Amino acid sequence: MELSILINKFNVKGRLVSLQPFGNGNINDTFLAIYRNTFTETQVILQRVNRNVFPDPQAIMANMHEVTKHCHEKLEDDAAKGSDDRVWQMPRIIKAKDSKDYVVDDKGEVWRVITRIMSAHAFDVAQGPEHAMECGAALGHFHYLISDMDPKSIKDPLPGFHITSGYLKAYDKTLKTAAAKELIKSSMEAKRLAKFIEERRDLALCLEKAQKKGEIKKRLFHGDPKVNNIMIDDVTGKGTAMIDLDTVSPGLIHLDFGDALRSICNPAGEEETNLAKVVFDEDLCTAFCKGYMREAGSFLTDADRAYLYDSIRLLPFELGLRFFQDYLNGNVYFKTKMPEQNLNRARVQFRLCESVEARERSIRNVLKKL
Repeated sequence: MELSILINKFNVKGRLVSLQPFGNGNINDTFLAIYRNTFTETQVILQRVNRNVFPDPQAIMANMHEVTKHCHEKLEDDAAKGSDDRVWQMPRIIKAKDSKDYVVDDKGEVWRVITRIMSAHAFDVAQGPEHAMECGAALGHFHYLISDMDPKSIKDPLPGFHITSGYLKAYDKTLKTAAAKELIKSSMEAKRLAKFIEERRDLALCLEKAQKKGEIKKRLFHGDPKVNNIMIDDVTGKGTAMIDLDTVSPGLIHLDFGDALRSICNPAGEEETNLAKVVFDEDLCTAFCKGYMREAGSFLTDADRAYLYDSIRLLPFELGLRFFQDYLNGNVYFKTKMPEQNLNRARVQFRLCESVEARERSIRNVLKKL
């Protein structure tokens, strides 16, 4: 089915004047559609929900419906009070002409149309402390918006995602294979990384144990809080929206908090080969935490706060574990351009984890003051 025919099945006012590929996301096929009439221009996003990543696209759309409905109602209530220092936004689902939230094409693919966040854009890396603070504010506000939703109202889109014990089990299973034993035997660096994991097995389970004890509870979390999913207002420079809501999942908000800091506070990036350049940036961390706590502080419990440092330490460990397991397993999950790429990615994440550990006292002091 042609895209112009497909998008015509949605309720968008005006005449379609442009429909072009949009963005650099690597999961869903995404297009920007521009509509005009005599007085206005409307820009919307057309997307195909990738069934290879999300086997149940209808469930993804049902999740998005619940999340956006809840958040829009809360945003309207808060806007009426006039207490915010900015206009917070969130994409809205455009209904199809049959009143559904999506259209199924001839091949059974699920397509949706959502509004575009206008006069705002996202960055691929942190631009400095002020930008990091706005990223923290945007994530904290998103967590506040969904903090009173029932986690059971959302179907888990990626079962097992961010369950560190599950990644450890997969790693242990891989360790028993002949190929993995040979890789570790023949590489000093692989031996070092395997030792690094063994020394931190208790770390891997810290959040799961806290949840089982009832110290921290399952809520909803975004699932992919990287910098380029945080929209910054072009005019004010303030965070205005979290986008890419397909990965919103029942779980611990600590996973978002730690993962955002993992990506924001490592300016060297995930592919750096010189480990001397991999350092956890405390200035970016402090700024992010200030923005986050300003927006999320109202609903966080003392126990929630007590485990924030642990999440900062855990997430680079978890990703490093996943990279290393994939390396030992023949590079079947993460895309690679060379055989040692996942080994190096693991080295970067473990070095970042070490850098967080070296700064534990000062990071905890920052969190304590907020």
